[in-house]
Amino acid sequence: MLRYINRKTGALCEEKVYGGKTLSLLYGDGFWSKIFYRTLLPLVARLPLFSIIYGWVQKSPSSRSKVAPFIRAYDIDSTEFVTQDFRSFNDFFIRKLKPSRRPIVEDFNVAVMPADGRYFVYPQFEQFTIKGQQFDLEGFLNDPFYARRFRTGSMVIARLCPVDYHRFHFPCDGLAETPQLINGPLYSVNPIALQRRFAILSENKRVITEIESELFGTVLFVEIGATAVGSIKQTFKPNQVVHKGQEKGYFEFGGSCIVLLFEENRIVFDADLVANTKQGFETLVKFGESLGTAVYK
Repeated sequence: MLRYINRKTGALCEEKVYGGKTLSLLYGDGFWSKIFYRTLLPLVARLPLFSIIYGWVQKSPSSRSKVAPFIRAYDIDSTEFVTQDFRSFNDFFIRKLKPSRRPIVEDFNVAVMPADGRYFVYPQFEQFTIKGQQFDLEGFLNDPFYARRFRTGSMVIARLCPVDYHRFHFPCDGLAETPQLINGPLYSVNPIALQRRFAILSENKRVITEIESELFGTVLFVEIGATAVGSIKQTFKPNQVVHKGQEKGYFEFGGSCIVLLFEENRIVFDADLVANTKQGFETLVKFGESLGTAVYK
C-alpha cells in the first residue's frame, strides 16, 4: 500500500497504482517476483525495443478508446484540459492544461513546483542516504565536478504517476543551458521499485539541464525516464533566459521522475514538505505551487 499526504487537504491518502499488480510481480518479494527481477526485468529495462513498441501502441488511433475509461477510473478532472479531442492515449497523456487551473506563485523569491506529482525534499543530503539506501550522487550526475559542487546541497524528488499531467516547467527564472543526455535503462520509478533498489535513479536514462539563477544560484534540473517512457521531449530553447512556470518539456507515456538539485544554502523548502518527508510520506502537490524560498547571499 502506497500512501501520501495531499497538500491541499492535509489528508493521508492511499494511492491507486496504475499497473500495481505488474509492479508487485516484477519488484515484489515473492518467489516468482525474484525470478522475474533477475531474468525478465533487466531485458525489458535495457532493451529500447519494448518501450518503442509500447509507445507506438499508445500513439495509435485505436488507443483513443482507452482515454474515457482511464479518466473515470482515476477521477481525473477533465475540466482542466485545454481540449478533450485526443487522437490517441499518448495525446491525452501529454495534454495541456488551462493556465488558470495552475496559477504560478508570483512572489519573486519563491521557487515553484516544476510538475504535478508526489514530492520528497531533502534540505541536506550529504550523508547520501535516502530511504535507507546509499545514493550515488556522482553516478547519478555522471560528473565528479557536479557531485562535489552539490554534495552538501538540497534535493527535490518529484514522482509523476501515469494519471498525472506530464508536462514539466522551470521552478525559477534563470539562464537554461543545453540539456545533456545520459543514456541508461528504463526501470520503474514507482516506490515499489525504489524501495527495492534506489540506485535505479542513478541508472535510468536521464537528461540534465543547468540553470543559472540570480536568486537560487546554479540549479540542476534532471528528468528521469522510466518503464515505457522512451521519450523525454524538451520544448524550450537552450541558452536563453527562461521564466518561472515556463514549460520546459514533457514525458511521453509512462510514469517518470524529476530531480532538482540546489547548491548549499540557496533555498529553504516549505515546512510542510520537509515535515512530510521526515515522516516518510510524499506530498501530492500541483505544478506552480510554492516549493521554497531563496536564501539571500
